[in-house]
Amino acid sequence: MTARPSPGDLLIVDGRASVQFAGDRALTFRVVSVSDQPTYHGWIWLTGYLLNRRGDATAKREVYVLLAGLRPAPEPVAEGSTTPGRNRSRAPVRVRSASR
Repeated sequence: MTARPSPGDLLIVDGRASVQFAGDRALTFRVVSVSDQPTYHGWIWLTGYLLNRRGDATAKREVYVLLAGLRPAPEPVAEGSTTPGRNRSRAPVRVRSASR
């Protein structure tokens, strides 16, 4: 991926993007923002969320990566589903207001 990522892009961040993400440290990363901060040529700061295998955000991170090393990631497939994305069959969460 040599094009500048955009918010919403799902990326694989691995050893091609930076040695700190090599091997089992590779990430599936959903981009939230792309910094305009000046960097070394070909490098970029990204802010986003780490995703687990189900596609749930587990942590927010800021990463400094080589633009040419980024690759698009496939959308995660929810358990028991054949379509990409979150499991839409979950029951809605009910929140009760606390009476004081």
